[in-house]
Amino acid sequence: MRGFFGFIVMLQGALGFIGQVFFDGAWGLLPHWFALPSVAYVGIFAAGVALIAWEETDKKRKKARSGGEAV
Repeated sequence: MRGFFGFIVMLQGALGFIGQVFFDGAWGLLPHWFALPSVAYVGIFAAGVALIAWEETDKKRKKARSGGEAV
């Protein structure tokens, strides 16, 4: 579930940054509620990547602990 949530967060950060820097305004859902600077959208993107990495690391750790080989 963290991976899915991380993907949504990452997507919102990317949409906000790209829309704000290269076009006339931020895209996605976050600009409807918050007025964020471009750097904040990069941080949101990084948080999404961190959630995805956490999910994948957990999967590998559980697989290794259960006796399967971690790839």
